[in-house]
Amino acid sequence: MEGTAHASAPSAQVLAAYSYCEAVTGTQARNFAYGIRLLPTDKRQAMSALYAFSRRVDDIGDGTLAPGAKLARLEDTRALLGRIRGGEVDEDDTDPVAVALAHAARRFPIPLGGLDELIDGVLMDVRGEEYETWDDLAAYCRCVAGAIGRLSLGVFGTVGPADRADEYADTLGLALQLTNILRDVREDAGNGRTYLPAEDLAKFGCSEGFQGGRAPAGADFAGLVHHEVRRARALFTEGYRLLPMLDRRSGACVAAMAGIYRRLLDRIEREPEAVLRGRVSLPTHEKAYVAVRGLSGLDARTVSRRTTRRRP
Repeated sequence: MEGTAHASAPSAQVLAAYSYCEAVTGTQARNFAYGIRLLPTDKRQAMSALYAFSRRVDDIGDGTLAPGAKLARLEDTRALLGRIRGGEVDEDDTDPVAVALAHAARRFPIPLGGLDELIDGVLMDVRGEEYETWDDLAAYCRCVAGAIGRLSLGVFGTVGPADRADEYADTLGLALQLTNILRDVREDAGNGRTYLPAEDLAKFGCSEGFQGGRAPAGADFAGLVHHEVRRARALFTEGYRLLPMLDRRSGACVAAMAGIYRRLLDRIEREPEAVLRGRVSLPTHEKAYVAVRGLSGLDARTVSRRTTRRRP
């Protein structure tokens, strides 16, 4: 992995850059910010830097610029990533996200190539790619979410045997992204996008899409949602095997973020049509409960017991 050397204590410029990234994270990604509160300062700062850079990439893809301008912006962002990877960003650089990410990459073995994958995934959005099968969609999800799981693992580190940690982190990213896709069906339809596999939409009579917050007449929308929920649950089950491979606070962070999304999935499963009316979310007290569960190590111990029982 890249960036194996540990940096010295952050300078005032670097601390200011991290503060900027934490502010971006706190305002733009409340579920993510809730989870990383459980990390020690250096890891929380690094995760905020990763989020702020990722958010910049996402905002280009989701913005109102013409496709050609978006492609140019994404290539500029890739060039900036190359400067960060090459150690060419100074602490007094005017871009706080670049300063913070460059410092984080010196502190932790972050595989920065994962951010190249994220850019590749957003390029798919800009080009309006559609996904015929789950395998097609999974390839996209690995770029925009699985890569984030693997990047995060560079910050978290592992404890004990962890031969498949990257694989589990990638799978957990897919589970989170599929949950996002279900939650955002209405919003994406309003932006002219449909991420769910075309073969699944056809199977449940939803090929016409979800314009106006409605499923097509005669469609089995609940059946479609339940089908995707089962797929997401299987991904969560596999991805949760990462938890025993993390230290207590990193495991708590992952368990909190994944737990919030699993509870979102529960709500979507109970009332599929809710995603056509607006964004489904969890109240703060429920997020706090999930965080306490994660910090207690309960989720990690449960996964560890299940894994041990499966061994021959």
